Amino acid sequence: MTRLFNDPADFPLELIDGFVAAHPDEVMAVPGGVVRATAYDEVAVIVGGGTGHYPAFCGLVGEGVAHAAAMGNIFSSPSAQQAYSVARAADRGHGVVFTFGNYAGDVLHFGEAAERLRADGIPTEIVLVTDDIASAPVGEEHRRRGIAGDLTVFKTLGAAAGEGYDLAETVRVGRHANDRTRSFGVAFAGCTLPGASAPLFTVPEGFMSLGLGIHGEPGISDVPIPPAADLAALLVERVLAERPDGAGDRVAVLLNGLGTVKYEELFVVYATVARILAEAGLTVVSPDVGELCTSLDMAGISLTLFWLDDELERLWTSPSAAPAYRKGAVSATTALSAEERTRLRDRAATPSDASSAPASDASRASGLRVGAALDVLTRTVIDAADELGRIDAVAGDGDHGIGMERGARAALDAARAALAGDSGAGTALARGGTAWADIAGGTSGALWGAALRAIGGRFGDAEAVTAPAVADAILAARDEIARRGGAAIGDKTMMDVLLPYADRVAALDPHDPTAWREAAAQATADAEATRDLVPRLGRARPLAARSVGTPDAGATSLALIITAVTDHVLGDASKENPA
Repeated sequence: MTRLFNDPADFPLELIDGFVAAHPDEVMAVPGGVVRATAYDEVAVIVGGGTGHYPAFCGLVGEGVAHAAAMGNIFSSPSAQQAYSVARAADRGHGVVFTFGNYAGDVLHFGEAAERLRADGIPTEIVLVTDDIASAPVGEEHRRRGIAGDLTVFKTLGAAAGEGYDLAETVRVGRHANDRTRSFGVAFAGCTLPGASAPLFTVPEGFMSLGLGIHGEPGISDVPIPPAADLAALLVERVLAERPDGAGDRVAVLLNGLGTVKYEELFVVYATVARILAEAGLTVVSPDVGELCTSLDMAGISLTLFWLDDELERLWTSPSAAPAYRKGAVSATTALSAEERTRLRDRAATPSDASSAPASDASRASGLRVGAALDVLTRTVIDAADELGRIDAVAGDGDHGIGMERGARAALDAARAALAGDSGAGTALARGGTAWADIAGGTSGALWGAALRAIGGRFGDAEAVTAPAVADAILAARDEIARRGGAAIGDKTMMDVLLPYADRVAALDPHDPTAWREAAAQATADAEATRDLVPRLGRARPLAARSVGTPDAGATSLALIITAVTDHVLGDASKENPA
């Protein structure tokens, strides 16, 4: 288990504090993550994802690898604000590359950050890592997630930037590296989040789980644990079967320990891996054996093959000097002065949307009711958090409940602060949405943050919030979530509730309380109906069969919130103003 922590909620921030204290000449903390503490004048490569994977991601910030890392909560993507802040600190005028594993939450948050940076005039591109062959079949490589193969892409990008490649060429070679990288992993036991009493998943004694994820997702099937040599053969067979078209016979090899497998065990496995690869006619170039991308205390290993050409080999073998990844000898670097560190921190800590247009008395009055509704939403989520986590853990990583609770609390606090400053309903919801996305992270954080901002945008600060305005705002939230998430009815997501609910809202008389209650009741039925669906998107997709019989966590939480807020608003309205 993960035993050493103070308050589990503070674990991500405290580990960054300790990491920076341990490497003060190499990295510095900024809001949202860490950046190099040395001078450079090149394209900025920013890696990122949830914490719990050290040495990914902060341990790879250094010469020859990454320039910065945006770091979210445990196993949860950094928020758009975190990624944006880190990029602002890392940018040196040559553009920014975000690179991360292909997880829905990361795609949403880094994507929003990229949009904001481009609006600031900072050219920004994204390079996804999709190396995990277990997460989608051949022909659907774009749907695969990133695991330990992150390292080959990160190293290639960082080395290319260090050689002076411009933004377009850096992106080109990074995507080429991803296309040439394949990984497959197994787990012998699940990992335990700080403060949790049980692991996210278990594996039967004497068995291993094939095709695990690095966020606590279990594998796709369980088989008896073989001898080390047979396991090595299995790993090599699975990865070699997906040799990229046109690949040569020179490969980089990563044998990765996921948290508690000992180095001695890894070397025993690697001895057979190296022999089999040689027998297959492959030449191994600069292999790495050790902990390269972990999952807290998970017991497991993964094998990555990175097929090289002349350019990729040169970049892969070039020197690097990150705290957790050192190769060769890099040239001397110049430490940033105290003044420069302060300037970069100030640049990262961009001002919040503290200012807003004056709110009308009517909007401020509506804002108080909005705050009360957010309070009901938050209490509903808190009460359901454990059950939502249990549902999510069936085929995901079990963090939906805690993520929703974290986001709802943050939104409520931000909205209350805005209302205390005499903001109206629109600003209160907009700030609440920003706080939800920033604090919760993950897919649900991005989508709920976008929804609250969309609703706030429709309410504004000039007019009272009316029943028709609420209906219109729900449709705006639907449109924004659909734009960002890309899910459809039948994908087993929150959209299985939201899309039909929005259609009903569009058709009802907004002044008819009975119609609103019926729409909420049907939302609950729609959430329950997701039991029979097979997930087609997100982390649950590789474990689709396991989720059948269990409702979708996102759909369930949305239905609970719709019901609770509807009951509250209608009850409140009946007391004060039946119209």
